[in-house]
Amino acid sequence: MVKPKRRLKEIPKFVSEAVERRFWETHDSADYVDWSKAAFVSLPNLKPSTETISLRLPAPLLSDLKALANKRDVPYQSLLKVFVADRVAAEWRSASHRGGLPNTAPHPAGRARRRAKVKRASRAARG
Repeated sequence: MVKPKRRLKEIPKFVSEAVERRFWETHDSADYVDWSKAAFVSLPNLKPSTETISLRLPAPLLSDLKALANKRDVPYQSLLKVFVADRVAAEWRSASHRGGLPNTAPHPAGRARRRAKVKRASRAARG
């Protein structure tokens, strides 16, 4: 028996990629696209999205990183990327809880200098 074709919903027009991303996070694409007609594509000319950097690490830290990577049976550069990505994500999460971006948060040394300045002004005002 042949299944009756269901009517697909029309894909809305999006004002930005962020709006489109939120839409697809909350909607099932099967309601909008007939996946039985999908085809595999090859994109051989895509450029890698990584950049090469030079990073100097203390020898003991690099040795520890390599030992951890060896223990997990992964390349040490890959493990380093995971560690950095985890820490960056944690910083962004904590920044959003503080109500600001990491680069807008006051530097701890600056905070200490301001406190010292306020204490000096307070002492001077008392006489």
